[in-house]
Amino acid sequence: MASVDKIRYEIIEKIMSIENKAFLEALDQLIATSQQNENVYPLNEFQKQLLLMSEEDIKYGSTITQEELLKRKKQWLNDK
Repeated sequence: MASVDKIRYEIIEKIMSIENKAFLEALDQLIATSQQNENVYPLNEFQKQLLLMSEEDIKYGSTITQEELLKRKKQWLNDK
């Protein structure tokens, strides 16, 4: 079985011989789309619900600053 580096090198060699601009643009788009899809992770229903709840918190201003969060955390740790 060929290593990833060997396959990559062979693909690069083939691409270097292509003169068709439209084909290269389409290939570029395909690669860009492929890379974007690699970073997409499916969410389960619980995760989706948490995101919806977070959006509601933001919508209604039920948020605090990072500084306030750290202050509350410090206070909570001191109270233990």
